[in-house]
Amino acid sequence: MTMRVAYIGLGSNMGDKKAYIQNALEQLSKYPGIHLLRAASRYESAPWGYPDQAWFINTVAEVETNLSPEELLQVLLDIEKKLDRTREIKWGPRTVDLDILLYGQETMNFPQLQIPHPRMHERAFVLVPLAELCPELRLPQGLVKELAVKALGGQEVRKVDY
Repeated sequence: MTMRVAYIGLGSNMGDKKAYIQNALEQLSKYPGIHLLRAASRYESAPWGYPDQAWFINTVAEVETNLSPEELLQVLLDIEKKLDRTREIKWGPRTVDLDILLYGQETMNFPQLQIPHPRMHERAFVLVPLAELCPELRLPQGLVKELAVKALGGQEVRKVDY
């Protein structure tokens, strides 16, 4: 398979959030067929969907991969499992969450995998780090940098140092 650029969203709001994000990035870079190109700064944001939980640390990683979207998803699920991710409450607390945001120019709509990520255009915690990496990237809803500004109108996201 040819190499594709993909963007992976990472988030954590349990335990040592910084360590979980860093560990997930390190594990991602070690998988055969995945080359970690760069990662955005880390951002802190209020929880989404289930408000009674700690704030999240989020970032976006840009990777180059020759894995299929389905294979890449399996890698992300494996990393989550290694980092003790449990799925008990939808949008609830988690040690780490990894999502494929974009995979080349691919569009997919399967129950387990939707690309582009179906709600990323309304989530500042995804758009802000994605706009840091590629502000001129165009999503179906518009330019990432413009969508990030719009989403920030209703969501608090702040850059954290580490």
